[in-house]
Amino acid sequence: MQRRTFLSMAAGAFALAAVPASVRAEDFRKSKPTVWTAKSVEDAMKAMYGKTDTVKDGVTVVAPDVASNGGAVPVDVKSDIDAKTVAIFQNVNPEAAVIVYDLNEYSVIDFSIKIKMKASGTITAVVEGKDGKLYSGSKTLDVALGGCEG
Repeated sequence: MQRRTFLSMAAGAFALAAVPASVRAEDFRKSKPTVWTAKSVEDAMKAMYGKTDTVKDGVTVVAPDVASNGGAVPVDVKSDIDAKTVAIFQNVNPEAAVIVYDLNEYSVIDFSIKIKMKASGTITAVVEGKDGKLYSGSKTLDVALGGCEG
């Protein structure tokens, strides 16, 4: 096989491998706009899921007890629940919703993000199980003086 033929075939194979077979992600900002303007965690959950009752088990939220910089609070969310979505909310900023992940059958719930918090408060993660139930976990933390300004 000639070198040019090999390189062109390799480049074509790489291009095909780089394109996912199917991409599915819902844009919750378009389909559920009131989630992103809700002022309380309960209102945001109601806008996202139509209910606020959760099973308070199966979801772990890890964050520092005291965040030295409210502008970048590290948050880890983990769960083994077979889920459709994972949403993260907080109760101190003007809008409660932080992020919603749309999951597929191969997703692993082990997320690490950094969020802004202007003051001390509670971070809540809600996992929408494929069984139709909502599961939640939360972590209350203190933000050192300065809040988002750090």
